[in-house]
Order: sequence, then structure tokens, then C-alpha cells
Amino acid sequence: MARKCINCESRKEMTRFEDETFTIEHGGNRIEVAGLSGWRCGACGEVEFDTDSARRYAAAGDELVLRDRQQQSKEIQRIRRKLGLSQIAAARLTGGGHNAFSRYERGEAMPMPAVINLFRLLDRHPELLKDLVKFNSGLKKSHVGQF
Repeated sequence: MARKCINCESRKEMTRFEDETFTIEHGGNRIEVAGLSGWRCGACGEVEFDTDSARRYAAAGDELVLRDRQQQSKEIQRIRRKLGLSQIAAARLTGGGHNAFSRYERGEAMPMPAVINLFRLLDRHPELLKDLVKFNSGLKKSHVGQF
């Protein structure tokens, strides 16, 4: 009996592969996972890994996500400090809870892409922080170092 593709449901196109290397990319990082085995659909390209290969592939992907989270946490902390913001002020500026930036900087949570983009923009144009502080009544001057 032919193996059925889980994606396109074709029964004729599934072929076995052994000892292949797959590349995973995430957040500008990449990793190669060698020695993977499983099935590939010739009709749609879907890959179904064997149990051990699936476990190793997933672990490598998780490693990349954690690496990206650590890089982002260091970047957010560096920019926040550069701007002279307390963690509380940074959280209020972005609409997060009082513990948000602490969790971001410890790598326990990922900030929303809008938060990352805002801080990258402020890194390049710190003078814009003055305008943001004017519009955000929740910020206290004591939480904002240079502004």
C-alpha cells in the first residue's frame, strides 16, 4: 500500500529519503541539521520526518528561536539604556504592563514586532523620544533619564 501525503493526499508520489541535511532559518540565523530521514511528496514537496529526525529538527528550530530571543533581549536593553528610560517608562511608552520590559530583557517574553520596530527607530533617531513623551501622559519625568 502506497504512503499517503499528509498535505496533498497523493498516494503515488511519496518517496523515502535517508541521511539528508536540512537548513532552518529564523531571525537572521541559520542552522543545518544533518542525517535526517523520512518521506517526501514528489507532487507537492511536503516532507514528513521519521520520529527521531522530527525530534532533532524541532530541537534545532527551538534553539534558533531561543538564540533570536536572547539577541532581541540584549538589543532592547541596550536601546532602553541608551535612551535613559527605566523599564517602567519603556513599558508605559509601549503600552505594556509594569513587568513587560523586565521579562523582555531576561528573554522570558518576546516583545511585539511593533515594540521592537519602535525601539530600533528610536535607536537611530533618539530625538523622537521627546515627542513620544509629550504625547504619553502616563510617563513620569523621573522614569525618563535624559528627557
